[in-house]
Amino acid sequence: MVNPGYDHFEGEDWIDTTPPPSFLPHVDEVGATGAPLKSASYFIGSMCKEYNEDFMLCKNEDRNPEHCLKEGRKVTRCTIDALQKIQSKCLTEFRAHWTCLDNKNQEFGRCREPEKAYNECLFKAFGWKKDIPLAPTNKPQIHERTPLA
Repeated sequence: MVNPGYDHFEGEDWIDTTPPPSFLPHVDEVGATGAPLKSASYFIGSMCKEYNEDFMLCKNEDRNPEHCLKEGRKVTRCTIDALQKIQSKCLTEFRAHWTCLDNKNQEFGRCREPEKAYNECLFKAFGWKKDIPLAPTNKPQIHERTPLA
């Protein structure tokens, strides 16, 4: 059955082949799937915090997607930069962590061993530390706790 207004079937992928308007500058796609993005998410979040906040403030100001394209491109470029940095110094650890996430239903708790090596590599390479927002300050971060026996 074809939905009204669409010339493809429900089970088919629909790809919009309309190119973006020519007045918009080109920006590369991030090119990462869910597991690598989730693995890098805390580091992308801290590295790109200003750009993300600007984008969210812009979206709050005006819901028109065209209004915030400039801010969105900055977020995309920062994300690409963060992923390139991670891969340049910690590719093996990064791949081990996101592969674990991919195989373990995207659950951080089931991938603590590769996460520990990954976090240590990023700290040594860039001084980046994983901090979970709004986590209790009087307890160790969940990924730094000793596993229960």
